[in-house]
Amino acid sequence: MSDRLAGVPLAPHTTLRLGGPALAFAEATSTEELVELVTGADQAGEPVLVLGGGSNLVVGDDGFPGLVVKVATLGVEVAPGGRVTVQAGEDWDALVARSVAEGWSGLECLSGIPGLVGSTPIQNVGAYGQEVAQTVASVRVFDRVTREVAELPAEECGFAYRDSAFKKDPGRHVVLAVTYELKNSEMSGQVAYQELANLLDVPLGSRVPLAEARAAVLQLRRGKGMVLDPEDPDTISAGSFFTNPILTPRQAAELADRAPGHPKWEMSDQRVKVPAAWLIEHAGFPKGYARGPVRISTKHTLALTNPTGTASAADLLALAREVRDGVAEAFGVTLVNEPVMVGVRL
Repeated sequence: MSDRLAGVPLAPHTTLRLGGPALAFAEATSTEELVELVTGADQAGEPVLVLGGGSNLVVGDDGFPGLVVKVATLGVEVAPGGRVTVQAGEDWDALVARSVAEGWSGLECLSGIPGLVGSTPIQNVGAYGQEVAQTVASVRVFDRVTREVAELPAEECGFAYRDSAFKKDPGRHVVLAVTYELKNSEMSGQVAYQELANLLDVPLGSRVPLAEARAAVLQLRRGKGMVLDPEDPDTISAGSFFTNPILTPRQAAELADRAPGHPKWEMSDQRVKVPAAWLIEHAGFPKGYARGPVRISTKHTLALTNPTGTASAADLLALAREVRDGVAEAFGVTLVNEPVMVGVRL
């Protein structure tokens, strides 16, 4: 069992570099150790925070009043036919890079996303027309209610846009491993995102070599400050801070009255997805908009950044509230945060 350390600052464990200390901190390097640490804390009535790469997390300045378990479990098992089982502590982009190198199609457009594998089904991570729900076959979890390890097939994971059953019931399940069903192919899935198609100079629906798709996605993400880079202060963020709103037909009609001709994506169920970045910018919050030591990224209006690494969580939340309230006032649309909030509320 890993040693429990007291008072470990959480800021260095998050990409935003924010967060006070953990009352206790331990690292789990095996599935058994991860389950044992969480079970022991639960039996003692101690709060538990399971920490992955910290790339989708806002931790409050008071830190966490319990045990923080850092997931450091490693291992990738490849079965015939493109079935790949990956331990929760594996680096996500390293997995994507390996999938491209070895000819496993299905993850290439998710290149450059920071964080660990275990977080991908929780958020239903997605970008540039792909999301992990398209390739997840099953998720191995520890259920903290039943205290059992279970293998949940994809249809029981409740996947939706940036959502899942795990996110709807936060804290209940600890992701131990994820099994992806990938295709043995040197070609990408169908290019489904116009910006990516434009860069690749192909029509929507085309397929391109995996390496070309990955390179193009990384180029787009770097241009938006969405690939971690110690030389780029815009990457001291949690990536996209707000999700793209999905509006009912009535809400969409009201927005159309306020902002005729705004960009949108029609969905199959008559709802409409609207780009949050457009709403933010047109509500008066341009790239580089600053509030004290925090600012909107100079490259992309969806990212809120801590460019000097000296801000507090309170600073960041003040900017987030200003943006959220400004968009609501201008367009009648309430933005929802994408990162998980620990010890704070937006």
